[in-house]
Amino acid sequence: MMSEPEVSAEHACSPQLGCKPKCCLMLSCWPAVLRRGGLRMMMMNGEEGLSFSQKTILAPMVRVGTLPMRLLALDYGADIVYCEELIDIKMAQCERVENDVLGTVDFVAPDERVMFRTCSKEKSRVVFQMGTADPERALVVAKLVENDVAAVDVNMGCPKEYSTKGGMGSALLSDPDKIEAILRTLVNGISKPVTCKIRILPTLEDTVSLVKRIENTGVAAIAVHGRMREERPRHPVHCDYIQAVAESVSIPVIANGGSSDIVKTFEDMEKFREATGASSVMLARAAMWNPSIFRQQGALSVEEVMEDYIRYAVRYDNNPFNTKYCLCQMLRDRVESPFGKRLHAAQTNEEICEVFGMTDFYNKTKAELEARRAALQTSCDPSDQPKLEDDVITMPVRFERRDYPPQISPKMFLLEWSRKEKLDQPVYETEQRTQDRAFQSTVIIDNKKYRSSLWEKSKKFAEQAAAVVCLRTLGLPEGRIGEEHSGLVNKRKRDGKKYTALEDSESAARKRHMSEVPQEEEEEEEMICRTKVVNGVCGQTTR
Repeated sequence: MMSEPEVSAEHACSPQLGCKPKCCLMLSCWPAVLRRGGLRMMMMNGEEGLSFSQKTILAPMVRVGTLPMRLLALDYGADIVYCEELIDIKMAQCERVENDVLGTVDFVAPDERVMFRTCSKEKSRVVFQMGTADPERALVVAKLVENDVAAVDVNMGCPKEYSTKGGMGSALLSDPDKIEAILRTLVNGISKPVTCKIRILPTLEDTVSLVKRIENTGVAAIAVHGRMREERPRHPVHCDYIQAVAESVSIPVIANGGSSDIVKTFEDMEKFREATGASSVMLARAAMWNPSIFRQQGALSVEEVMEDYIRYAVRYDNNPFNTKYCLCQMLRDRVESPFGKRLHAAQTNEEICEVFGMTDFYNKTKAELEARRAALQTSCDPSDQPKLEDDVITMPVRFERRDYPPQISPKMFLLEWSRKEKLDQPVYETEQRTQDRAFQSTVIIDNKKYRSSLWEKSKKFAEQAAAVVCLRTLGLPEGRIGEEHSGLVNKRKRDGKKYTALEDSESAARKRHMSEVPQEEEEEEEMICRTKVVNGVCGQTTR
C-alpha cells in the first residue's frame, strides 16, 4: 500500500479538499475550497471524507465489480474499490433493504432483482459509480445510496453503446455544460465526495480545458483513462495526456488504462503512477484477471484467488451467472480446457463449488445462512405473515422452480385440493407492469383472493407464487422437495421427454407478447386465466 505523504502540521493541506500534498493552505486555495459544497457540508458534520491521494484502486467494471470482487480486492490490498456502473433510471426505482440474513444492504428493483449490494466491510472504501445524463435524476440516486458508500462517481468514460446511447458514459464528453450541471448538482446536494471518470479527448488542449471545468465544479478527484473514445485496450495508453492533466489541476488525478502496456505486477503500479504524474492508480483488466495484483507481497496463483472469490460469492449469495462470469475472466485462455468447460456448464453456486471441490464449504455456509434465516423467522416478522389488503390475502412469496420436483407444482396441488373439496376450479388473474414487464397474479378460490406481494419475471411463475400463498395460508402442502407426500396429486402422466419439451415451451412463452396466454400443463388446462396490463392497454384474455 502506498504511504501518505508527510506534511508538516503548520503547512498541512487536506487532499479531500483538492490540494496537492505539501502545498500551503494560502488564501489562493480558499475559492476552490469554498466551491466544494458537499465536502464543506461533510466538515460541518464532523465527517472525514475519502482521500484519493496515493491510493491503489479497483476500477469500475460492468459485471465484474460486484460485492465478491470488491471485497476480495480489499482483502488483497486495494485502498478503494468502485462498483460497476449502475444506470440512474434503474437505481431510482430501487428500494433500500437491509438484508439481515446476509448482513448486507441491498438496493432492490421493482422486479426484486438486487441492483447493488454492499456491506459494512467496504462502507468506508466503496465508490458508487452511476451512469447518468440528468442532474436531478443523478441526485435522487446519490441521495439513495450516500449513507452506505464512501463516495459517488459519475461515469464519463465508457464508450460502449449500452452506456452512450442514453447520452451517458463517454457521450457526456461532447457536452461539457451537462457535465458541469451534473457534477455541481451532486457536489452541492450530498454529503459525500463526488468524483468522475473520463477518457481523454482528441487533443491535449481540449482534454486539459475539460478537466479544469470539471475541477471548478468541486469534485474531489478525477479518474482519467488514457485512451480516446474510439481507442480500445490494444491501443497504447497516452501517459503524456494523464501527466498534462495532473499538472493542470490541484485535485487528485487517478491514472487508469495501464493494464496491458505497463502494469503486470504490484511494483508496476508505482511505475505507472510515476509515468503519468498522477496521485493514484486505478486497475481494471489486470485486477479482473487476478485481483491479488494488489498484494504488496506478490500475486497469488489464479487457482487460489478463484477459491477465495467463490467463498465470498457463496457467503453473500452472489448471482451464480455473475460468479461464473468472473471466474471465467480469471481463467482467460484456459476457459476452453476440460476444467473450463466444467465450470462453464455449472448453473448454480453449488455446482460451481462442486467443480472446485468446495462442496463441504458450500454446504456449511448454506446451513449457516439457513439457520440465520430460520432464527429471524422465529421472531415472527409480521411482514412474512399473511396480510389482508383490501379483499386480497397477500404474502411476500417468490416461486423458486428448483424447490419443487420436476413434475410437481403448487398449482397442481391447489387444483387437486379444489377438486377434492368439490370447489370451483381456481381462477388466475394476472397483471403485467409496463415499466419492467414483471407479472403479478391473484388466484381466486372459494370466493377468496390470494396474491404474492412480489412481482415475477414470467406469468407462469406469478401464478405459481399466488398458488403458494393460498396453500400456505390454508396450511396445505405445496409439493416442495422434502415435504411429506400429501396423496393429492396422483394423475401426472407426462414422461421425461414431454416434460423437457414443456420446459422449453415455458421459456419461449416468457418471451411472447404480454397479451398471449401460454399453454398450461395438461392437468392445469381447465384453469381460468385472465391477463391485463397495469398502466397499459391489453384486452382481457379468458379461457
